[in-house]
Amino acid sequence: MDIYVGNLAYSTNDESLRNAFAAYGEVASARVVSDRMTGRSKGFGFVEMPDRAQAQAAIDALNGQELDGRPLRVNESQPKPREERRGGGGFGGGGGGGFRGGRVAAVAVAAVVAASVVASRESVRPAGNLTRMI
Repeated sequence: MDIYVGNLAYSTNDESLRNAFAAYGEVASARVVSDRMTGRSKGFGFVEMPDRAQAQAAIDALNGQELDGRPLRVNESQPKPREERRGGGGFGGGGGGGFRGGRVAAVAVAAVVAASVVASRESVRPAGNLTRMI
């Protein structure tokens, strides 16, 4: 069973996390999640225990208990919801600035914009001696 452990002290490391859970059974892995840029702990981690009964006993016993001066938040890890990835490097979902209408729709939009510009030029006349800027 995968176990989420939150509210970890920044001083908590993989070994101290493993030792806390080892009192309740076999620990397959224990890791404190750290920031890639700074290497500093993000304040949470994950423990994997192969025996579900031992894992549940550890959750029940350690949730709310202090480790390195902080009360732990311990529960079964829930899978992170996967978001659909479309690529594009975060700029509108992959080309076209996020417009998903295809070439025909793009031509139609361009025609509407052009008609709008023409209409605005004809309906708005500059006052006084201002010259037209468009």
